[in-house]
Amino acid sequence: MHLTPVDYVILVLYFAFVIGIGWRLRKSVTSAGDFLTAGHHVPVWITSLAFLAANLGAQEVVGMAASGAKYGIMTSHFYWIGAVPAMLFIGVFMMPFYYGSKARSVPEYLKMRFDEKTRGLNAITFAVMTLFSSGISMYALAKMFNLVLGWDFNSSIILSGAIVLAYTYLGGLTSAIYNEVLQFFLIVIGFSPLAILAVSRAGGWGGIQQRLPDVMTHAWKYVGHANQNPMGVEVFGLVAGLGFVLSFGYWCTDFLVVQRAMAADSMSAARRTPLLAAFPKMIMPFIVILPGIAALALTKIGSGYALPAKGSGYDYDQALTTLMAQFYPSGMLGVGLTALMASFMSGMAGNVTAFNTVFTYDIYQGYIRPNASDKHYLTVGRLTTVVGVVLSIATAYLAAQFNDIMDFLQLVFGFVNAPLFATFLLGMFWKRATGHGAFFGLLSGTAAAALTHGLTDAEGKGAWIAHLHTFPSQMAQNFWIAIFAWSTCFLVTILVSLATAPHPESKLRGLVYGLTEMPSEEGVPWYKRPVPLALVVVVTLVFLNLLFL
Repeated sequence: MHLTPVDYVILVLYFAFVIGIGWRLRKSVTSAGDFLTAGHHVPVWITSLAFLAANLGAQEVVGMAASGAKYGIMTSHFYWIGAVPAMLFIGVFMMPFYYGSKARSVPEYLKMRFDEKTRGLNAITFAVMTLFSSGISMYALAKMFNLVLGWDFNSSIILSGAIVLAYTYLGGLTSAIYNEVLQFFLIVIGFSPLAILAVSRAGGWGGIQQRLPDVMTHAWKYVGHANQNPMGVEVFGLVAGLGFVLSFGYWCTDFLVVQRAMAADSMSAARRTPLLAAFPKMIMPFIVILPGIAALALTKIGSGYALPAKGSGYDYDQALTTLMAQFYPSGMLGVGLTALMASFMSGMAGNVTAFNTVFTYDIYQGYIRPNASDKHYLTVGRLTTVVGVVLSIATAYLAAQFNDIMDFLQLVFGFVNAPLFATFLLGMFWKRATGHGAFFGLLSGTAAAALTHGLTDAEGKGAWIAHLHTFPSQMAQNFWIAIFAWSTCFLVTILVSLATAPHPESKLRGLVYGLTEMPSEEGVPWYKRPVPLALVVVVTLVFLNLLFL
């Protein structure tokens, strides 16, 4: 891929702009709260786009284009089933507890609702996961620039780490959030033309339907049985595993995204943040999945473009970059590469800012130095940002040693987030749930996930204990691991809670449904109320699913 001076100018301007945002916001950061929680003063349209952009990392953009080429329009389930319903649930039902409790992080809410050991367990596991996620984004970015531009791998990692460090160190969470909004628009501007050009060259959606097998252009028609579709999933595993456990476990409990809503300037804005983010989220498949589907169709018709070969099949991971090289002229190629860089840096910065908040408040203040001054915690927050970036660089090199690190990370998310959602569901909506129940439920859920993985096989992965069952795909295996993890945590939490003493109701006010006064919406226009907004999203979601039935 050949870049002209114009393309390099665009890349340099982007670097300068993101650092400039951090420099501009540095004077507004005067306390630990400003640095780590954005002072709860960010406008709702900014938090909404940041809520979405925090998830627009390397896996989202490059991975979904690759999945589009591999699985077809069924990949849209990761959005229309695996994201949007959970975003509605957190906005309508869960955000009043997160925001109303005044908790500064998800682990801190767990401490207020349950106890210290539950908070500690979540804080440590989440901190480790964010470092791996950030490192993998950094590794993917460096690998892309090494392969596409010929840049040195080590230099690419250090450059990307230095830029993220610069603007997060200067402006903290506020800087990360405003940069995520910039990165969202760059991703849309950078990839929308590619989707239009690739689909048009393939003969439009009708042409794609003619050139590809029927299963590649229908979202629901072939989910009756696992052997009918390339994903190897059936409708129950899809809806329960992806649509309920994994998606709700991520969007409703992962502090990386919850933190963006909690930065809003009011309870109403915090509740509307995921609901407003759901609208562009529903459109993202047309920007990131369609190019992958079009790439496969173009390969089939001998259009002059072909997906790179890999073994006896295709290297789907290169779908996006090879399409850009084929269709983008000078200047536009620079915009596309800048959009790719924005997606990687968005995921990296989001993880770093979530890590420094959880470490500073939940680990350092919680266990190391509880009663220090606010200025001290601001200093620790900044230093933690530096340490977080350095550790991310280390995990990036660790990722370079493994071919399946992304699969491993997804597995870890299933181990941790799936049981965590069961804990939150019971904690927020059942006042009888206890700290002992939550703690042992989380441990049992994670153990159930490990057991399921150890007793089943999928594409040569798993079955390290015994081989009792074979799944047709790793995706199907991950869905069922999540189902067993959630179910086990749910049941164990109930059983242990019934055998142990709960908190008095006076300690649960503002934390549990039925003991919390819900925000009044009297006299508020419908478009500023969570329930009407959610209904509009549901209608749009049903329409999209019917369109690609």
